[in-house]
Order: sequence, then C-alpha cells, then structure tokens
Amino acid sequence: MLKPLGDRVILEVAQEEEKTVGGIVLASAAKEKPQNGTVIAVGEGRVLDNGTKVPAEVKEGDTVMFEKYSGTEVKYDGKEYLIVSGKDIIAIVE
Repeated sequence: MLKPLGDRVILEVAQEEEKTVGGIVLASAAKEKPQNGTVIAVGEGRVLDNGTKVPAEVKEGDTVMFEKYSGTEVKYDGKEYLIVSGKDIIAIVE
C-alpha cells in the first residue's frame, strides 16, 4: 500500500452518478468533481519551524470533505486515489 509522507493524506474519492432533473446521466467529463472521500492512509504529520511534529487531525476510515481542485490523482494497484495535503481537508463528516 502507499504510505503518504509528512502531512499528506490518501483518499478514496466518493464516486457519485449524477443525473439531470430529467433523468439524463451525465458523462464523467460533464460531472463536477466530488469533494468528499474516505481516508485510506495518513502521513506522520507536519513539522513546525521549531521542530515539533504535529500529528494529522484525521485517521484512517474517516469520511472527509476537501477543497475543490486540490490534491494529486494517482492510480495504484488498479484503483484511483487522491493525495491531498492536510491543510486541504476542510471537514470530517460524522
């Protein structure tokens, strides 16, 4: 499995099928990028200027919301993931 470095987090992005009011399914290119996903792996945290390590605020299994257009999409072992920085995660969905 992938192990993120620093304050990075690996997410499995939620896949939602979008339909118009009339019931027409939109092509993937026409869909808006989802902004929520499940945390798959968490880095060790970020290091402050004074050398103190701050652990990540999320843990594996959390469902989170992240900023639109953030992160880097990667494909690993046949699955697609999104690697985002901890600062790009804006909420934990409970």
